[in-house]
Amino acid sequence: MSKTFTKAEVANHKDEKAGMYIIVDDGVYDIAGFLDDHPGGAKILKRVAGKDATKQFWKYHNEHVLTKYGAKLKVGTVAETAKL
Repeated sequence: MSKTFTKAEVANHKDEKAGMYIIVDDGVYDIAGFLDDHPGGAKILKRVAGKDATKQFWKYHNEHVLTKYGAKLKVGTVAETAKL
């Protein structure tokens, strides 16, 4: 079962100890175990940890990347918040 996170909860996961979560579209991914494998280096992932990285992700990746790695890294989804 997939867990649901708020953006505030994702923001608390921005280091390797707590898990490094990013948001891509409505998915939440823990990238802590992927730092050494990321072709662009760990530094760029550390910059977006705890944040919505959707815009940056799609700028440099295509859907194949999410298909290949997403299932292994996905820890949940973002809860929708009411917009007033």
